[in-house]
Amino acid sequence: MSKRPYQYEKKQVAEIVVRPFTFEFQDDLAPHWIPGNPFRSHLFNGMSLTMPYLEPYLIRSTQKAMAYVQDPALLADMRGFNGQEARHYQCHRRLNDLLKANGYPEFAAVEARLRRSYDRLSCMSLRTQLAYNAGFECMTNGFTHWLIHKRVALFKDASPQVTSFWLMHMVEEIEHKTVAFDVYMAYSGQYWPRALGVLHGSCHVIGYGLVGMLTALKKDGLLRAPRNIGAVFREILAMIFNVGPYLLRALLPWHNPRSEDDPKWMHDWIAGHAALPTGERLPLLDTHNPDMPVPFPESSSR
Repeated sequence: MSKRPYQYEKKQVAEIVVRPFTFEFQDDLAPHWIPGNPFRSHLFNGMSLTMPYLEPYLIRSTQKAMAYVQDPALLADMRGFNGQEARHYQCHRRLNDLLKANGYPEFAAVEARLRRSYDRLSCMSLRTQLAYNAGFECMTNGFTHWLIHKRVALFKDASPQVTSFWLMHMVEEIEHKTVAFDVYMAYSGQYWPRALGVLHGSCHVIGYGLVGMLTALKKDGLLRAPRNIGAVFREILAMIFNVGPYLLRALLPWHNPRSEDDPKWMHDWIAGHAALPTGERLPLLDTHNPDMPVPFPESSSR
């Protein structure tokens, strides 16, 4: 670990808020929750499989790093980060259990591989773990911009519960986008391990997400016809095209996630949620609306 000086920088959000995740997925949830597009449905289903293994690992490694952090503002961010991630993976676990119960028990084998992989990662050096975390969070920043800016094209007429859950998750990913980077910079700050972490974290999570996607499509018998293979590649290429630039920028030595402006829709969502009366159920997105605005009254978005 280097002894480089660390200086905390202001975030674009005032605080990292730990909110309840109150999504109640129906027992008969359709795994093809994006109508007419099993390929995109299973792309996100595959990514969901990773979360109950990835996010507890992120929490554990962040807790380990607290022993090396003195800055009270960063420590507060780390506690907020862990609180948000804990709620995310618990909700993903409920969603994944429904996906398995409603036609895809094969996902359990993918989960077993994920468990072993994150057990191995947890045994690596703390610098490697924190570099992985910082790299992965750069990828989620790209995912969030993609999902928010292309929400209508991606989720038109899709399940309001699953769409709302994914977009709320992504809003909070941007809210805490600086934390894993700051923790790594406070602990080490060395460039090359961080650059490798961008590739390690991103390729590891996306790779397992694609394993889940292909497992489900194989079960559906959709990996035989050439046109279906083309549909798989279109979904993957769309992800790469939209997320890839964020990873390339993250590889730059002077990268800082603060340089990526947050979407206005995300700030509108946060403001709308803050005005929601205590105890009131979270409203769902209207996936039939051609603008798919934030789901709170008198809110504007773009």
